[in-house]
Amino acid sequence: MSDWAMIIIRTLTAVITLFFMTKLLGKRQVSELSLFEYITGITIGNLAGYISLDLDTNWYLGILSLFVWVLVSFGIEFLQIKSKRMRDLIDGRATVLIKDGKILEKNLKKEKLTTDELLEQLRSKDAFSFADVEFAIMETNGQINVLLKRENQTLTPKHLGITVAPEKAPSAVIMDGKVMDEALVTMGYNRGWLNEKLDGPGLLVENVFLGQVDSYGQLYVDLADDKLTVPEPQMKASLYASLKKCEADLEMFALSTEDEKAKRMYANNAERMQDVLMNIKPILHT
Repeated sequence: MSDWAMIIIRTLTAVITLFFMTKLLGKRQVSELSLFEYITGITIGNLAGYISLDLDTNWYLGILSLFVWVLVSFGIEFLQIKSKRMRDLIDGRATVLIKDGKILEKNLKKEKLTTDELLEQLRSKDAFSFADVEFAIMETNGQINVLLKRENQTLTPKHLGITVAPEKAPSAVIMDGKVMDEALVTMGYNRGWLNEKLDGPGLLVENVFLGQVDSYGQLYVDLADDKLTVPEPQMKASLYASLKKCEADLEMFALSTEDEKAKRMYANNAERMQDVLMNIKPILHT
């Protein structure tokens, strides 16, 4: 057999072997590498190159070496799952960089992290001033997670004591011009409903690259032809969303005001708005 044919066969064998071994090691191997996994990845890559190009030696020995490395990695991952000590020994421990708003210089030196690098990492977490940070920690994979001081955190309905209904994730019902019947049924709709939604703006299923339905029953589409204009969302869902926002605003005003008379007025109007929403929801969601 000629050398070029042997190289092709060896390379294909190495690629297939690496694929199945990576699947065996799991997604963590390719997403969040520990120090040992980083070393393993480099070594396995070198072994694959050796298998593909070194024609002077028995290539099956390289395959055997690959299996040994993968088995060792698999065994270490198993020990890490079972033992906290093994996790600390192999992956190390997370390092606190900022605590109670104070930068811990010793820990920065320990992780060989400069102030410029620290500030860069903080900016990536939308913290442009270290004075805004209450707590920052470097995880074992090198990522830095940040907790902002309470006064710098984004205001949420929970801070105002407002209970918000759970939001369902949008579901793709059209992909590459084909209807995803299973997703459509899961959302509680059928093809007749979908065709009605598409007939309004004059669209055909085969012209839709991607179509999603949100929890309010609104269909959003991206057309396969980028030159075509995507229709705006229908008025019914927009009206319902606006009324829902008015209800939330009234509840927020009732909680934030100190005037008892105004508090009662806002609360009563919020309840009335809630009743209105319950009555018109079947109409707006048809």
